[in-house]
Amino acid sequence: MNIIHVIVLAIIEGLTEFLPVSSTGHLVVASAIMGIGKDEFVKLFEIVIQLGAILAVVVLYFKRFFRSIDFYVKLIIGVIPAVIFGLLLKKKIDILLESPLIVAIAFVVGGVILLFVDEWFNKPTVTDEKEISHLTAFKIGLFQCLAMVPGVSRSGASIVGGMTQKLSRKAAAEFSFFLAVPTMFGATLKDLYDFYKHNVISATEMHHDIKYLLIGSLIAFIVALAAIKSFITFLEQKGFKVFGIYRILAGIVIIVLYYSGNVLHTV
Repeated sequence: MNIIHVIVLAIIEGLTEFLPVSSTGHLVVASAIMGIGKDEFVKLFEIVIQLGAILAVVVLYFKRFFRSIDFYVKLIIGVIPAVIFGLLLKKKIDILLESPLIVAIAFVVGGVILLFVDEWFNKPTVTDEKEISHLTAFKIGLFQCLAMVPGVSRSGASIVGGMTQKLSRKAAAEFSFFLAVPTMFGATLKDLYDFYKHNVISATEMHHDIKYLLIGSLIAFIVALAAIKSFITFLEQKGFKVFGIYRILAGIVIIVLYYSGNVLHTV
């Protein structure tokens, strides 16, 4: 992995983390194309920079994080399913992270769902996070777990999950953003611990790793700042159909590349 890889992956992460197109899926495919998909540090890098992008939520919605104690109770309840399934399925998830084909299939299936989700859930009754119950927060957390399959999209799964519970598109998107903070913070700490526990790293390598992680996180953070507000505005006005079409087309392209003997097939 070199600095060009760092910059490219970080920009992709910042642009896609909050869109229902799967940032992880895009990172997996981009890593495969660049020939670094099987590198263990790259897998760690892709998790850590997601936290960098997520921290943009804390900056943009700073006041919302001081609204009430119940706000944090809902986030804790919402993140419980991800903690449980993450610990139980960690090894299987790591294997899936190496497969562009799994990403492609998830892209297409998720894309088809997004084509119709605006019509399925078009009568919201909840327009603000304060109106979300603890049970609803837990149900949205269950939907978020679907994103453990690369290509599903954490934001997409949790936003659609919120809409099934009668949240408006904006309320569902914002709660998805808030829920991402503890989810990715926990995932980052766990992956950092596992990586450096099971790998012997010299002082020079450690310095190199930290530099790349910091640069990648900063770039992802800056790009995400611009992406979040744009996405909320677009979502309120246009809905999900455009993202559905994009996912289907991207999934088909990846499948064609995979079976044509392209570099993706070697990952």
